[in-house]
Amino acid sequence: MNTSREKVAVIGGLRIPFVKSFTSYSEASNQDMLTHVLSQMVQRYGLTGERLGDVAFGSVMMHSSDWNLTREVVLGSGLSPNTPGFNVQRACGTSLDTTNLIALKIAAGQIAIGIAGGSDTNSDLPVVLRKSFARRIVQAGRARSVGEKLKAFSGFSPKELSPSLPAVVEPRTGLSMGHHTEQMAKTWGITREAQDELSFLSHQNGAKAYDAGFYDDLVVEFAGVKKDLLLRADTSIEKLAKLKPAFDPKSGTLTAGNSTALTDGASAVLLASESEAKRRGLPVLATIRDVEVNAVDFVTGKEGLLMAPAGAVARMLRRNELKLQDFDLYEIHEAFAAQVLCTLKAWESDDYCRKELGEPKALGSIDRAKMNVKGGSVALGHPFAATGARIVATLAKALKERGGGRGLISICTAGGMGITAILESEG
Repeated sequence: MNTSREKVAVIGGLRIPFVKSFTSYSEASNQDMLTHVLSQMVQRYGLTGERLGDVAFGSVMMHSSDWNLTREVVLGSGLSPNTPGFNVQRACGTSLDTTNLIALKIAAGQIAIGIAGGSDTNSDLPVVLRKSFARRIVQAGRARSVGEKLKAFSGFSPKELSPSLPAVVEPRTGLSMGHHTEQMAKTWGITREAQDELSFLSHQNGAKAYDAGFYDDLVVEFAGVKKDLLLRADTSIEKLAKLKPAFDPKSGTLTAGNSTALTDGASAVLLASESEAKRRGLPVLATIRDVEVNAVDFVTGKEGLLMAPAGAVARMLRRNELKLQDFDLYEIHEAFAAQVLCTLKAWESDDYCRKELGEPKALGSIDRAKMNVKGGSVALGHPFAATGARIVATLAKALKERGGGRGLISICTAGGMGITAILESEG
């Protein structure tokens, strides 16, 4: 293996507009969306017929028939058919993880250029038959006589024909992510007003970014849609305050307005070694300095389901000899406004940082004016596996446009995990 580590450059990113599930992309599959994104990227960067080192994509809501999704997308993209591809899945952190894996291959000298990303659609759910009926079909298919086929359906009940839908709950607790976040909000004393304010700013920042043309070269039209359809430039604190609790009708503070909606979409980022970027004459928006993953015991422990990024950031800062305040921009994934606020409070807590993160004192506060400055997931949408690549592309461009600097990414995921990253730009 090549032991000389070269810097990994973020060349650029591309995505389709994010839309509310069961609407504009109701007929599109993950493969359809990803193929469109990748083919547009191939055209933009002059990669038609090129053999790239590797491509990594992923989806959370994926059909079993999509077992080779990335390779199929590559074959329909315009890249050389000799370009390999593989699938990855780490819930909402999937495309930050694909970015990390391609970056590691580049840094190790195994490849010089690659593409990472992800896609998700709740409109094309992997609905399957119940296991009991599926077993009957398998048994009947293996039967050698009519009698054996009939025996496979002995005791059959019509209830077995009801479809089995993907569960939107944590298998270990039986609670949805929203219910878990309600618990976190109560633990950390996060108010409804604070959540609505963060959500309002997310929409305002997203709308300003669109008005300024920031997303013009990051978002490409798909299925007749030209911009994120969940973005509400006209929302207000007053409108958000009128919404009813979504998970806990009696004492809940999470609503449809301060939580991400079910979203369809796809995104990708092009990565290369700095020398390869120079050789090809490609722009370098930023470089990837480091990535960290973490997990918490949300089942038997006291930490909340979505608190893992707090620890991932602490460990990553320690390894890089940085402070939480050593960043010019912060991209903290807004799965729920409450989750962001819980994470910020955790970093400000001496007790939490000492006991849970092993730090001598609190990591401290961040300048909120530097957070999610181009809009966050609450406003733009959150197709689970597409969010990481969206954030990487957004942060890389934002750092470049401001003349350089350092950016922090923090993404919480299902299963009590989190993934974080540091990007740097010389402007």
